[in-house]
Amino acid sequence: MDDTQNNVTPETDETLEDDTSSLVAPTEGDAALLLNLEEMIKNHITSIDKFREDKKKLQEMFEDSFNNNPIYRENTEKAKEALKVKATTRQQIASQPSVIAIQQKIKSVGQDLKERQTALSDYLLEYQRLTGANEIEDNDGQIREIINSAKLIKRSSKK
Repeated sequence: MDDTQNNVTPETDETLEDDTSSLVAPTEGDAALLLNLEEMIKNHITSIDKFREDKKKLQEMFEDSFNNNPIYRENTEKAKEALKVKATTRQQIASQPSVIAIQQKIKSVGQDLKERQTALSDYLLEYQRLTGANEIEDNDGQIREIINSAKLIKRSSKK
């Protein structure tokens, strides 16, 4: 094996800035580690799916315990009637112009908050990338830790 294959040349580094996986040829140990990691991820996904299925069955059994009790069913019907009255009253109050204005303001503030949180996340990722630090001090002198979060979602099967 030629030792120069594992070295990164300046030309390669410049032309493949975003594709760091192509910069260094993986070794057999890296490949085995990657396969092992991938297998662990797949096993955890399968395990989590099974736990979700088991939890769902247990929740159904739990709910059936209540739904099969006549006293509970009767009280549930009474509660539903009370909720209908409450919903009607709420609808009447919510249709008042002053309440509608407050509701619109809440929605606007919520959108602003979401935008600011997204911007803060972007700033923190850039700060972390530039400094390598996982903490930052806020204006009150409190140290805050920067947490990165990754999620796994199913791809849409639509084509």
